[in-house]
Amino acid sequence: MLGICRGRRKFLAASLTLLCIPAITWIYLFAGSFEDGKPVSLSPLESQAHSPRYAASSQRERESLEVRMREVEAENRALRRQLSLAQGRGPAHRRGNHSRTYSMEEGTGDSENLRAGIVAGNSSECGQQPVVEKCETIHVAIVCAGYNASRDVVTLVKSVLFHRRNPLHFHLIADSIAEQILATLFQTWMVPAVRVDFYNADELKSEVSWIPNKHYSGIYGLMKLVLTKTLPANLERVIVLDTDITFATDIAELWAVFHKFKGQQVLGLVENQSDWYLGNLWKNHRPWPALGRGYNTGVILLLLDKLRKMKWEQMWRLTAERELMGMLSTSLADQDIFNAVIKQNPFLVYQLPCFWNVQLSDHTRSEQCYRDVSDLKVIHWNSPKKLRVKNKHVEFFRNLYLTFLEYDGNLLRRELFGCPSEADVNSKNLQKQLSELDEDDLCYEFRRERFTVHRTHLYFLHYEYEPAADGTDVTLVAQLSMDRLQMLEAICKHWEGPISLALYLSDAEAQQFLRYAQGSEVLMSRHNVGYHIVYKEGQFYPVNLLRNVAMKHISTPYTFLSDIDFLPMYGLYEYLRKSVIQLDLANTKKAMIVPAFETLRYRLSFPKSKAELLSMLDMGTLFTFRYHVWTKGHAPTNFAKWRTATTPYRVEWEADFEPYVVVRQDCPEYDRRFVGFGWNKVAHIMELDAQEYEFIVLPNAYMIHMPHAPSFDITKFRSNKQYRICLKTLKEEFQQDMSRRYGFAALKYLTAENNS
Repeated sequence: MLGICRGRRKFLAASLTLLCIPAITWIYLFAGSFEDGKPVSLSPLESQAHSPRYAASSQRERESLEVRMREVEAENRALRRQLSLAQGRGPAHRRGNHSRTYSMEEGTGDSENLRAGIVAGNSSECGQQPVVEKCETIHVAIVCAGYNASRDVVTLVKSVLFHRRNPLHFHLIADSIAEQILATLFQTWMVPAVRVDFYNADELKSEVSWIPNKHYSGIYGLMKLVLTKTLPANLERVIVLDTDITFATDIAELWAVFHKFKGQQVLGLVENQSDWYLGNLWKNHRPWPALGRGYNTGVILLLLDKLRKMKWEQMWRLTAERELMGMLSTSLADQDIFNAVIKQNPFLVYQLPCFWNVQLSDHTRSEQCYRDVSDLKVIHWNSPKKLRVKNKHVEFFRNLYLTFLEYDGNLLRRELFGCPSEADVNSKNLQKQLSELDEDDLCYEFRRERFTVHRTHLYFLHYEYEPAADGTDVTLVAQLSMDRLQMLEAICKHWEGPISLALYLSDAEAQQFLRYAQGSEVLMSRHNVGYHIVYKEGQFYPVNLLRNVAMKHISTPYTFLSDIDFLPMYGLYEYLRKSVIQLDLANTKKAMIVPAFETLRYRLSFPKSKAELLSMLDMGTLFTFRYHVWTKGHAPTNFAKWRTATTPYRVEWEADFEPYVVVRQDCPEYDRRFVGFGWNKVAHIMELDAQEYEFIVLPNAYMIHMPHAPSFDITKFRSNKQYRICLKTLKEEFQQDMSRRYGFAALKYLTAENNS
């Protein structure tokens, strides 16, 4: 409505101006032809009769009037054009209320106009409005490498998904680490109308490795140069984004700018908002050549088809080779080379209004790009300081960024109305499985949880570990939620080997965990701990899904299946590696049992040897695990025998047995039907026994359970009768499944359950 009113006011103003200016002009001219009440001739013949002084003055006035006349005529022509455009634009604007169109603020093809009025460019112009079709796919390319960049990409993608109304196709140029992380993330995110393709960045290194680069982005900061060669040949245009970008508007508005490219314009860029390319930042500062202030490559519109025809590859390579003879290396990675090419070929660039890339680095002119919050389009954290950058409005920008950082990504799984999207095989299978469930079943929520796809972000922090070459390496596996975070440092002090942890967190909690970990010297000193975030969804704690995620992403041949509230004895890592060789785990199906104990004391002087532990057992400082609550869980370990044992000994499976074991990496997964509290480990040990694993107790190994408040799930189990009924039903169904899979051998589980 506001736009219609503005349009009418402009129309009225233009009409009045068109009528008034000619009248005023002729009154001015007519009045100017009289002096002292007598007409003054403008003809050259009559002017000769006057004095020389008057003749000279008259000549100047005549020239001035002629110039003014030409200006007035030019203004009239411009007004007529504007008036005709305004008249023809009325119906099109009304149609915009019914069909989705994206009006774009006018950019400029030349930098002169933009420098004259950067802020003025933020208001909508009256020109023909470019259109993005309702279901047109928008293509976005991002170069991403490593663990930290993968986290940044998620925040960028969230901001794009939050505002978007069109299908999206992400083209991710990623190294093997980022591809593993992001492929799993998008596969488990399951956002409708989003497609993701990966391109191996490691294969592209040879294309740019010859260019010395001082920028912190390293070799990956040069890979935008080879997108014409990397991306599919039939892809005509793409928006290229840095990972430190946050969108504050629908990306379709930026996509619409492609319609404004003219002639040989193939690159859409925003002017650089720092003084870098002006070369006056410090003494002997010598930047790469650039046109004026140069351009920032955090946001690029690429017309790929035209670039290929122009032989872009040859163009940038020749430019880079020539400039490197004098510059020796790039300081700002691909941006230096893009600017050097544009310096020679200014016709290539279409200059975007600067609010499409508000650059928040120190000492920039970014504050000139906006007058109000509504002016913001894209925020670019292009300083190494990131959120600590100096800017008058940095607090606002930081809060906007943190909003997307902590935003629940599950809420972005919304359908695009009117844009049918092709469901992938996983989505179809999931829908089929859910449709087969009976919603009137009292245990429906339990059964549904088994099929819930939880968004998963692998390796949330940097991970770096090469397994021991002798083939004996063991990874400790555990799962936790926010209320067990305090156990991490203690476990790292007790276990020096690799660790794989699955954390069940919300998006906001994931950021709290990140801050906690980055503030911990103990955790930051360990690069062999893999933190895998499984995002919260549903009402149950998916304990066995978490175990499976942690167990699946280990790089060692053996895994120690533990729980987060247990501290292993000092030196257990090395002891287990020796036991792996002693018991020949590589060639036999064995599960090595680490006996479990517990203390009720929050402050415990941890026993440094078996002898010290036995002494504490005798004094009542320690107990065998759950002996007073759930004796059957660990009784088959035979603690009486363990007290005097000096060699490993075998024990038999019994009903409800749930020891903590070390097994080969290829052991069966945990059964996902068991969520929250109850039978989650029991079912897994039963599966190991059905697959004929031998249970071997280690005589000199132990672990101690540390006290903590009861979990929410055990409280539900104790207080909710229906919870217990459903758990019993799930147990019976699991046993039936075991009978079907293992036949006669599985009958003992039914018999043992009935006798227990």
